[in-house]
Amino acid sequence: MRSWTYLSSLLLASAAGVQAITWTATPFNPASIPLAVRTPYLSAWLPQGAGAALNDAWPTFWTGSTLGWAGFVKVDGTSYVFLGTPAVSGTTFSKAVQKSSKFTSTQSIFVLSAGPVDITVTFLSPVEPTDLVKQSIPFSYMAVSAAATDGKSHTVQVYSDISAEWVSGDVGLTVNWNSTTSGAILTHQVQLSSPSVFAENSDHTQYGSAFYSTTNTVGATYQTGSDVSVRAAFINNGKLANTLDTGFRAINNNWPVFGLAHDLGTITTATVPCTQNRNLYFLSSFPTSASVISSFLGDYSAALSRANTFDAKVQTDAGKISADYAAVVALSIRQAFAATELTVSKTSAGAFNTTDVILFMKEISSDGNVNTVDVIFPAWPIFLYTNPNLGKYLLEGLFRYQASGQYPNKWSVHDLGASYPKALGHNDGKDEKMPVEESGNMIIMALSYAQKTGDSSHLQRYTTLLDQWTQFLITDGLIPADQISTDDFAGSLANQTNLAIKGIVGIGAMAQIQSLLGNTAKSSNYSAIATSYVTQWQKFATSTTGAHLTLSYGDPGSWGLSYNLYGDKLLKLNLFPAAVYNERKSAHFPFLSKSEGLNRNCMTHSECRSTLDTPYTKSDWQIWTAAIVTTTAVRDTMIGAVKKWVSDGQSNAPFGDLYDTVSGAAVGFRARPGTMHFYFSIGSITVTFPLVVGGHLALLTL
Repeated sequence: MRSWTYLSSLLLASAAGVQAITWTATPFNPASIPLAVRTPYLSAWLPQGAGAALNDAWPTFWTGSTLGWAGFVKVDGTSYVFLGTPAVSGTTFSKAVQKSSKFTSTQSIFVLSAGPVDITVTFLSPVEPTDLVKQSIPFSYMAVSAAATDGKSHTVQVYSDISAEWVSGDVGLTVNWNSTTSGAILTHQVQLSSPSVFAENSDHTQYGSAFYSTTNTVGATYQTGSDVSVRAAFINNGKLANTLDTGFRAINNNWPVFGLAHDLGTITTATVPCTQNRNLYFLSSFPTSASVISSFLGDYSAALSRANTFDAKVQTDAGKISADYAAVVALSIRQAFAATELTVSKTSAGAFNTTDVILFMKEISSDGNVNTVDVIFPAWPIFLYTNPNLGKYLLEGLFRYQASGQYPNKWSVHDLGASYPKALGHNDGKDEKMPVEESGNMIIMALSYAQKTGDSSHLQRYTTLLDQWTQFLITDGLIPADQISTDDFAGSLANQTNLAIKGIVGIGAMAQIQSLLGNTAKSSNYSAIATSYVTQWQKFATSTTGAHLTLSYGDPGSWGLSYNLYGDKLLKLNLFPAAVYNERKSAHFPFLSKSEGLNRNCMTHSECRSTLDTPYTKSDWQIWTAAIVTTTAVRDTMIGAVKKWVSDGQSNAPFGDLYDTVSGAAVGFRARPGTMHFYFSIGSITVTFPLVVGGHLALLTL
């Protein structure tokens, strides 16, 4: 991916047609979006109304008067307009299709599709209140980048101009201009021929100049002249003529514009935030395959010694729970780590950058997604137990991608890419939608890492993102809309009791995050919301008899493992009262136990939420639930059921997680590390399931 940047200063433009939005708007679609907004005279906006794309309207000054600001991109010889609504006679071009818009405190970001290429247009008006020099500079940025969406290479050229409308509110006044075309920067400067100091016209300044600048890189071209001629030069040729019009005239006399263009060359698919090849970490220490092989073989005795020490520690720690638990954990550890790869980047000089570490996890036995959040989450205990920094490295890629602004949704992304090892993100926002699940997961994991290590760097660096997800949980967490959770095999369901727990714990976790960051008022606010939600949730989620929690609100005959309470215990939030853990859970479990485990969503063999008449359970969530029950006997029964299943001889596949609680037959997962999705069929029904053997260490992290 290659990008270009303009610097510009001064004024604004008018609205064209308005339509209902067909793109993702984050956080919402405002009446007008700021583009270049720095001073009373540099104040350019996109008038949105009910919904105008970046190329549905001319930018306007804050008063509503038009500011000529046009943008085109040429992809493989085909031209598309992405900014403004220019009409250029004698040319042919199409409109780029807007896919998303997003605004933050300082930026407005638009993603538009130009055939097989997406362009991202970022308008940045810096806010620098603690630096008086920077805050007083009357300039704003527009950056344009391009990325292929079809995995192929494409030639791309980009163009933009401003008109003389930026220097006065009276388009009948005469202007003059000059351009600097040598050196590191290309600059157009335009001003009134007869300025009037300290005067205004329709709130526009009547003195000073408008500057339009870009870096003078290879492939950069420029041109001044009438709007039609300059824009046509780019549309027809993909570049400008490097000519300057010296016929100074009135603003509305053949509308003089000041154009700049860049040839981006050949671009390919973008990643996070641009294509980057990463390297396995060990390569930073071994220059050749021969050297690593020699070292590995020569290290056997020492490696065995370290392994024995590690094994002994796990056996001792897990054995304090039970022998069955120690056995389950021992069988889980290698499998969990086997789905990950530890990587580093290289510096511009080609050296390995061991300070830039990202751990990637493949969603095995499923669709092969990269760093699926609801796969990492159930596997999370193994990283907290063995090395919490590995958890940080897993989250880093997810945080970094979403902080780049390329993911358009207000909740957390589901994964980093649909096909391992290509972590290409989901800039279209069409990843698998688990909004409450993934948002809660990210907040909970971020806090648990900080609590475990004392390292709050992620919390500080990504506070805005974490807060954004928390705001979503406040809206949708207590009474979740119809959606899927990590148990996506069961289909979507509204008002999920267990999913609401995830949302509430996420809000409570954000209260602790704000407290760690010293934001007392925000912490108190989030804490109060979480506490209030728990009270309301108890009324919604309890069966009419008061004996147990329901699968979903208003369905008193339903039941499900409320394993998301584990987050409350892990983070030591103590949001949920003891009664939730005691009477309504532990006391009810024995009546639902089957020969090899608890039905995850079933009251009896036939009363299952799933359309399948199968009394199934999942080993990871069963172990998580065992970690929070208050009765040792119930805990050991649940663990023993998992041990019995994995050792009953009915399967020759690696440790799965989904199985029939009566027959003990594995339903489909194989060799999965953390939660991962896979497919199985019964008759004509095909569903997906998530699994996480790393989650079997849940008791060790408490």
